[in-house]
Amino acid sequence: MTTKINYLCNALYVNQMEQKERTRIIYKATWIGSVVNLLLVLLKFAAGIIGHSAAMIADAVHSLSDFITDIVVLVFVHISNKPQDKDHDYGHGKYETLATAIIGIILLIVGLGICWNGVLAIHTVWIGGQLASPSILAFWAAIISIVFKELIYQYTIYVGRKVQSQPVIANAWHHRSDAFSSIGTAFGVGGAVWLGESWRVLDPIAAIIVSLFIIKVAIELLQPCIDDLTEKSLPDEVEQHISLVAEKTPGVSEVHNMRTRRIGSHFAIEMHIRMDGHLSLYEAHRKASSIEKELKEIYGKETHVGIHVEPKKNANGCYEE
Repeated sequence: MTTKINYLCNALYVNQMEQKERTRIIYKATWIGSVVNLLLVLLKFAAGIIGHSAAMIADAVHSLSDFITDIVVLVFVHISNKPQDKDHDYGHGKYETLATAIIGIILLIVGLGICWNGVLAIHTVWIGGQLASPSILAFWAAIISIVFKELIYQYTIYVGRKVQSQPVIANAWHHRSDAFSSIGTAFGVGGAVWLGESWRVLDPIAAIIVSLFIIKVAIELLQPCIDDLTEKSLPDEVEQHISLVAEKTPGVSEVHNMRTRRIGSHFAIEMHIRMDGHLSLYEAHRKASSIEKELKEIYGKETHVGIHVEPKKNANGCYEE
């Protein structure tokens, strides 16, 4: 029950936040992350080339994909905040879902790529080949990456949860996946440097282990996108709360045929309510508008609310006259 209450309180806080302020916070977090990513990309490529480390160069490519996803978030969050227009009656919120899906797909591709490269490297050792020996420079570059990527993950995940933004949360996990990648790189490079030639295979082994974490995160990010794109309903506790809001309105006898879904960071709510059939059209409209107003106060002014009013039914299932 505590989790359900916290979910509703978070939704209340987030949706009451001014949209411009929400966008500003998202942009700030993403710009900070992109600057850190760009600096790490330059550092890792330099360390990989100078330090003769194929693992560090692969890690740099991973960071480059992270930088690209920052740009994706900036572009799609801007689009998703556009108001509804003639071609988008429900607004542009689904662009946030699309951005999250793109990030998840990029993560999946990167994870599979790292795994495949690790398998090829292990195969090279298996058939008697030798792996290149990296220098200590690559090891320290990996350590720096781990520290900064974990810090930027903690900051970004905090912001993403605060404003309930799927792309920002997805991007935070991409930051952490980059940190995981650097851990594998540091482990492999450190083993190759200090344990000798026969231990250089630790690099690709660690890379494969890290790639499995990355693939797992990618799948976890893609699942909510699939739910949104297939119009999955809101959680049961949210729907129950919506029903309570409608049913406590004087004159409402029943709520049924409720349909809910997410449109980006916003909710879409449609329902049928039954009231006394002898009410005037004006009075029925007033009560329905009251419910709509309260739901928007709770879940945000961008919430789509559609209410169909019906007269009450008698014991025989017929409308009362």
